[in-house]
Amino acid sequence: MITSVLVANRGEIARRVFRTCRELGLSTVAVYADADAESPHVREADAAVRLPGIAPADTYLRADLLVAAAIRAGADAIHPGYGFLSENPAFARAVQDAGLSWIGPPVEAIAAMGSKVAAKALMSAAGVPVLAELAPDSITEADLPVLIKASAGGGGRGMRAVHRLADLPRELDAARAEAASAFGDPTVFCEPYLPTGRHIEVQVLADEHGTIWTIGERECSIQRRHQKVVEEAPSPLAERVSGLRAQLFDAARAATEAIAYTGAGTVEFLADEHGRFYFLEMNTRLQVEHPVTECTTGLDLVALQLAVADGHRLGAEPPATRGHAIEVRLYAEDAQAGWRPQSGTLNRFAVPGVSAEFAAGTRPAGIRLDSGVQDGTAVGVHYDPMLAKVISWAPDRGQAARALSHALARSTIHGVRTNRDLLVNVLRHKAFLDGDTDTAFFERHGLAQLAAPLAGERAEALSALAAALALDAAARENAPVLRTVPTGWRNVVSRPQWRDLDGPHGAHHVTYRLGRDGLTCELEAVGLLSVAADEVVLTDAGVRRAFAVRTAGAQVYVDSALGAVTFGAPARFTDPAAQVAAGSLLAPMPGTVTRVAVTTGDTVRAGEPILWLEAMKMQHQINAPADGTVTELPVQQGQQVDVGAVLAVVDPADVDAADVDPADQDPASHGQEPV
Repeated sequence: MITSVLVANRGEIARRVFRTCRELGLSTVAVYADADAESPHVREADAAVRLPGIAPADTYLRADLLVAAAIRAGADAIHPGYGFLSENPAFARAVQDAGLSWIGPPVEAIAAMGSKVAAKALMSAAGVPVLAELAPDSITEADLPVLIKASAGGGGRGMRAVHRLADLPRELDAARAEAASAFGDPTVFCEPYLPTGRHIEVQVLADEHGTIWTIGERECSIQRRHQKVVEEAPSPLAERVSGLRAQLFDAARAATEAIAYTGAGTVEFLADEHGRFYFLEMNTRLQVEHPVTECTTGLDLVALQLAVADGHRLGAEPPATRGHAIEVRLYAEDAQAGWRPQSGTLNRFAVPGVSAEFAAGTRPAGIRLDSGVQDGTAVGVHYDPMLAKVISWAPDRGQAARALSHALARSTIHGVRTNRDLLVNVLRHKAFLDGDTDTAFFERHGLAQLAAPLAGERAEALSALAAALALDAAARENAPVLRTVPTGWRNVVSRPQWRDLDGPHGAHHVTYRLGRDGLTCELEAVGLLSVAADEVVLTDAGVRRAFAVRTAGAQVYVDSALGAVTFGAPARFTDPAAQVAAGSLLAPMPGTVTRVAVTTGDTVRAGEPILWLEAMKMQHQINAPADGTVTELPVQQGQQVDVGAVLAVVDPADVDAADVDPADQDPASHGQEPV
């Protein structure tokens, strides 16, 4: 009998497993790297064990430390979560060899699916349609484009699309480095790359008594960098194509039977618009997107994992699905800047209308939040940038999309840039609402448009005015004397009050005056109803608009129904120490230099790689901004750098245009994978 569970993971998934354990009366044990010492999952566990260090290779990828932590804390079972060692057969074997219960499938099943090369051969033998596997050293121009994939893991790590044969060696190196960092195994393989398709997966659950459940399908076609961003159940394609669901279920059941699988798992397929599909992989663990299945079935998949691990039988059939659920992954990243991950302190995080947190089972229609962060959480560079999963359930797909987009748009997220506006724009896009989604959604509909701020230029100007008024109100509240006198009051008015703010659409020079006649400003048809340090209520052409204002450091956050806007105060004086030489390449994020492709004195072309930074378990390629010569290279492999650090200096030079390969001008051919 399982009585105490250690979760060999962090963040949101650890909190999710702890939630079910508490409901079942089981004790919980957390593990944490030094960077996670103050994380919510550590505080919520009954006991926690430190894993000294920060890098995953020194902490969450150390099977020996995880097993030792379970024994020290008195746990009798280990749940691996997802990612890290969740699909590592050696870890599962070590858990069992230590006399602990492994809350996952048999070691042999993990091993069979752990090598995606061997898995495809096994699935083909079982009659499951597969894409051909290509040996990297045998690929020719005729095979292009190809997709490099990590053999030991998923989630987009170790994955690269290659369109030019000359790029293959470099992309293989990058994929191997990512795979080694994320999974501890650098093995990669190649397969034909299908730039568009529908990513559909089937949730399976099997017990040791021979019962196999196929618990509905999920569609996860909207992706960035081969990582899922929006997931839903049921699949719009399976709803439209007659017989597709039954065929997917049959293939998933055949895959499960072929490896004598038990526990929860997911069989993933790539389908076209006509319903033809191919096996991609089988994830021998719980999926990130499992909540949409829980919402549509009323099941608690973690509870079922624990039951199967304890030897219990499943019922003859799983429950029928009901309604529609959509999940989005809220990332700390700048989608408009090449999905650049963000770091910092999350000062405020609140999602309105949440009816359940981490809760599975039958729930009324509403919003579920599975989050690894809270107010004050430090978002670092060492792990995945996902902050939370926000899930909606409703009787139909349209209602679910509307409820989710509204909850996201009205969420309060201060401290780090996120993909929130992108998610809202996707959920409100006509193509999404029509079910017309595939893996090229961002490419087809334009990332710049989809990632545009919800607050347009007029909304931003109103928000800037509200920010200026609130800041002056705060100044009055904190004034040592004459607090009742308006800021800027004069017997004889000589000039309006003003404040400079920098916003997403540019600089704002806000001028206004408060007098007997009310508010006077440069914005037409704007009036003032009330002003306080934390809220300003304006009228815009007779329409009442409320703006919540909050400051943190030099940032001013304004939230309203028109969209959230973050303002910064422009520097009054230039710091000479912050000036850099022309042609300097600055670090776009904190990270570790993993490879350097040039040396001082090398001639480079625009778009050629200079070096690679690793941050949040992904490799980020830094390219030459122009043709020229590398005159400075102040960093070296293995060095940790802060955001804004000078990585290299490229002195621009005149180069004959005939000598420049046009493909070198395309950043997409150098590590910016199409999605």
